[in-house]
Amino acid sequence: MAEAAKQARPEFRNIGIAQISRYRLPWAGKVSILHRVSGALMFLLLPFVLYLFEQSVTSELSFAKFSALLSYGFVKLVILALIWGYLHHFCAGIRHLVMDMHMGLAKHEAVKSAKIVLAISLLLTLLVAMKLFGVI
Repeated sequence: MAEAAKQARPEFRNIGIAQISRYRLPWAGKVSILHRVSGALMFLLLPFVLYLFEQSVTSELSFAKFSALLSYGFVKLVILALIWGYLHHFCAGIRHLVMDMHMGLAKHEAVKSAKIVLAISLLLTLLVAMKLFGVI
């Protein structure tokens, strides 16, 4: 009789695709995922970067072609994405190195450092974007 009066225990499962939009990832998790995304972005776009570098150093004519290629807005956006990837990966990498030295491991310190990494990487990317698009 006591078994019938017991309530069913809640069942916890991994989140599904439908629940992703409702799941609140902590700041440190967001920075960690973006660190991985930025590393993958830099790796996958490495052939494009090498092509641009090769075009810029071959001759004066190829440098002129490279400069003309940079006048397209889409190419500027791709380069800006690469710059963001590098800057975020660099800043998050420094954060991880500091955490490897057992500093900033408390929850409030980790949240603070994650927010600082996001702010610094986005601010630096904004400055580079302003230079790239001719604002400054």
